[in-house]
Amino acid sequence: MRAMILAAGRGERMRPLTDHTPKPLLSVAGKPLIQWHIERLVSAGITQIVINHAWLGHKIEAALGSGQALGAQLQYSPEPTALETAGGIAKALPLLGNGPFLVVNGDVWCNWPFGSAQHIANQLSKQNKLAWLLLVNNPDHHPQGDFYLETNGHIRPDPSAGIEGKLTFSGIGAYAPELFSGLPVNHPAPLAPLLRAAMSKQQVIGTHYNGPWVDVGTPERLAALEQQLVTQPRG
Repeated sequence: MRAMILAAGRGERMRPLTDHTPKPLLSVAGKPLIQWHIERLVSAGITQIVINHAWLGHKIEAALGSGQALGAQLQYSPEPTALETAGGIAKALPLLGNGPFLVVNGDVWCNWPFGSAQHIANQLSKQNKLAWLLLVNNPDHHPQGDFYLETNGHIRPDPSAGIEGKLTFSGIGAYAPELFSGLPVNHPAPLAPLLRAAMSKQQVIGTHYNGPWVDVGTPERLAALEQQLVTQPRG
């Protein structure tokens, strides 16, 4: 199974930290944020990893190289200008193989076991589903949540119950290539409309994760994560 780390964002909310350093290379507890992802993926047996980049992308390639030092086989999908999530994935599809693949936002930190990804990929194939999403409890900065997880594992975008029961998309998901087949290459495209269309056909499943997860979107959250990892180191 292959994985993709999304690393093309400008990191506007992280400025001025990201004026000269791409957000995935910001250090937390002694190593770049993106390195935490790579090491956890490799530990789970996922060594073929694609990284897209745009803003200061050359610095990401210079820092990580081929990935050999981390036990990974890295490939890069450069974008002259950021293509948004779905557009970036669509451009990288030739590097991601023919089966379901894992995608991780480069600006989150999470303890979810990546070793479960292969089972989920098999599940998508057997059930003819297009996507699986890892959902987490709503953080303080996003109390309204994103999606509703039904008891049968399907995800609905707009539950009749309203906000009650909605969960937040963690930025970690597994996708079948077919989800992106209708998108033109090298055109910006958000992920949410694709997911909502697939949800309406019951083609999206998910899991609720109660463990540690942080959307490292601001300097304050980066500092809080630093303190958390220094005080109680996590793999």
